[in-house]
Amino acid sequence: MSAVPVQVPFQLPDGAPDLRAALLDWYDIHRRRLAWRPAADEARPDPYRVWLSEIMLQQTTTPHATPYFEAFTRRWPTVSDLAAAPDADVMAAWAGLGYYARARNLLACARAVAGGHGGVFPDTEAGLLALPGVGAYTAAAVAAIAFGRPANVVDGNVERIMARLFAVETPLPAARPELKRLAGVLVADHRPGDWAQALMDLGATVCRPGNPLCDRCPLTAWCAAFQSGQPGCWPLKTKKADRPRRHGVVWVLRDDRGRVALVRRPDRGLLGGMMGLPTSDWSAAPVEAAPPAPADWRVAGAIDHVFTHFALTLEVRAGEGTGDFVWTPVDEALAALPTVFRKALERGLA
Repeated sequence: MSAVPVQVPFQLPDGAPDLRAALLDWYDIHRRRLAWRPAADEARPDPYRVWLSEIMLQQTTTPHATPYFEAFTRRWPTVSDLAAAPDADVMAAWAGLGYYARARNLLACARAVAGGHGGVFPDTEAGLLALPGVGAYTAAAVAAIAFGRPANVVDGNVERIMARLFAVETPLPAARPELKRLAGVLVADHRPGDWAQALMDLGATVCRPGNPLCDRCPLTAWCAAFQSGQPGCWPLKTKKADRPRRHGVVWVLRDDRGRVALVRRPDRGLLGGMMGLPTSDWSAAPVEAAPPAPADWRVAGAIDHVFTHFALTLEVRAGEGTGDFVWTPVDEALAALPTVFRKALERGLA
């Protein structure tokens, strides 16, 4: 369904204070209880917990990230504790969250804060941006939520709200600079952390993709998309190209004690530094590759997995043998492996 341009029903900045007040009033009643948020009557959030949650939530849903956040903060309750952790322990604890470069950046940032800042996070966007692995969005989120800075925090939820409020006719992703500019117009010194989180909560629970719950929204009086009668048409999006598909072989090798052969992947590249199953290169066409060790190999089926930029089909081969591997009990391997290899191990065991 195509969107129809409509006139934005207020002229900023005159309408902004009322809009801000309406959203903050809504947030005071409907704010989500999240593991990384203190209660409404408690002190400002711990910068370490804000930073950790924001890194974990990149490309990950809140329900999926929450148990990881709770496990990390139990095991490493401060940034200095995390900085002192062995790389392998952190990478294993991260397994299943995806986008594994974030785990390497997490450690680099923690060590920079512990070693160069005495375990105290910088309290400005500029200072936060200077840390390893901290981009513009994370710096703005930590500055606003943890330090009360009037920063412009724009994630996918905020982009969607701005696109609907202003009925932005430029499709995503080209619209992002315009959406960020519009969001910046609404930023103010009053309760900047709550403002950022109110927008996130509104987008996550009310101004949802595809099916916005406009009857629950505090901003309909200002929303151009709502006034159009077709709010779900926004944000407009450019059709994504189909993901290319790659193919490979993965080997599930067990020894006479039932342990699984694992290897540590190179530090750089996809799934860098993670434990994995032995695998061939992943290429555009199906491959025939030499196995990692002699065994009576049998085909155990195939698994499919989708990464950000490509889809992957792996033929799973299972066998019993020996070799120079990291021999790991099955339950420990299942807990430590990234999702793609966990799928392959489960298939190989079946």
